Amino acid sequence: MSELIKQACDKSYEAWKSFKNASYATRKSLLENIATEIENLGDELIQTAMEETNLPEARLSGERARTCNQLRVYGKHVTDGYWAAAYIDTAIPDRKPLPKADIRKINQSIGPVVVFGASNFPFAYSTAGGDTASALAAGSTVLLKAHPAHLKTSKLVAKAISKALENLNLSQDIFIHIEETDFSAGKALVQHPNVKGVGFTGSHTGGMALVKYAQEREEPIPVFSEMGSINPVVILHENYDDALQMKVAQLAGAITLGVGQFCTNPGLILMLDGPVLEGVAAQLSEAISKSGVGKMLHPGIEKAYLENYKTALSQKGVELIARSSDVDLPGMAVVAKTSSENFLSNPKLHQEVFGPYSIIVACKDLEDLLNVYEHMEGQLTSSIFVEPGRFEVQQVFVDVMSVKAGRIIVNGVPTGVEVCHSMVHGGPYPSTTDGRFTSVGQDAILRWVRPVSYQNFENEVLPDGLKNANPLNIPRLVNGVWTSEGL
Repeated sequence: MSELIKQACDKSYEAWKSFKNASYATRKSLLENIATEIENLGDELIQTAMEETNLPEARLSGERARTCNQLRVYGKHVTDGYWAAAYIDTAIPDRKPLPKADIRKINQSIGPVVVFGASNFPFAYSTAGGDTASALAAGSTVLLKAHPAHLKTSKLVAKAISKALENLNLSQDIFIHIEETDFSAGKALVQHPNVKGVGFTGSHTGGMALVKYAQEREEPIPVFSEMGSINPVVILHENYDDALQMKVAQLAGAITLGVGQFCTNPGLILMLDGPVLEGVAAQLSEAISKSGVGKMLHPGIEKAYLENYKTALSQKGVELIARSSDVDLPGMAVVAKTSSENFLSNPKLHQEVFGPYSIIVACKDLEDLLNVYEHMEGQLTSSIFVEPGRFEVQQVFVDVMSVKAGRIIVNGVPTGVEVCHSMVHGGPYPSTTDGRFTSVGQDAILRWVRPVSYQNFENEVLPDGLKNANPLNIPRLVNGVWTSEGL
């Protein structure tokens, strides 16, 4: 473990001792200040990210807006107080046969958190992205392991966070930017005893390596790894009509959006063999053939995509439906097709191909289609294309999908991930390491807190959220009744 990593973890822990007790209003101000300072970076941030990631200006401008909105959303959520889950059960000293003690409970920060920046979203899932924002909202300090593919961009955002801390006279060690790029630095961060949680978005290999590091510690810690998904789309339409054609047009756009570099990219299409499939395949073929070839984020992703789609196409029984280039290119869009028998018997076809790739699986009947889906691993999303009113068949698939996926979409594509209270961006393994939590939306804060009970405390010593007068004005469950009133 390098001396730099040791010092950073020690500094983060010392800063956390104070920051964990920072008022909710202070945390909100910090998050809002970070958003403002990121906006103040102006064109320099966008131009730098364009140079490092190959992403277009419009996409990056939109992502910056999303990132700043997300920071402000978490700021508001902190002061709303629902996440704190403040419960109060007051004493009943004359209860028989035994008196009841005063017991109060509230969520508190677990400690310093390591966040690994993601390559495919240099703003929204990286330096000041959802993991960082939700951790700061929880009162955790953050050690940010910068992604080497956009290090200059990460430094600029870190500079904005530093300025926000300075604006509020807060410790610079609340957020520490780690620029060491070797794998040993990541291991050292995860295994330092002062670190109490980890956030990661990336490959299954990388995510599970972090889990292994955490489990090797004397004190294991939670690792929240979002590791990818093939996001199956089940098409149940009985006719290839105008309504389905509109949905397939959306599907083609989702496959190629951002050169397919989304963890919610629809990589699998399940449907019955027959005329409807033929119509869908023909429409996708035309759209994909015209989609062009995009430039991917960095050489590592380009190389992996090229290898992975070639591997998929080389499998027995796999037919190429369409490609956006006559020669093999890293950012080329690809749609393939196979039978349910081939798919079920070949685990290689179940693996994520990160990029603009999708495979159609032709099923014999609804029972066969359901069987194929039931053999899927855990997913971030699952989608259904179905005509209105077909509730019975829809319910059959929803029941199964609710076991396999974190988010189920009807008549829509999975690529848009709204930042809101109801969002679940997570799912059963191997899409994530803990399907009980989300990495997008206000509930993402719950990854970085744990409940603490206070029994028989004098009012003056209690955390503000549990004091009789309720100085934070947050909702609390008092003796089984929700209220924001004081006691």
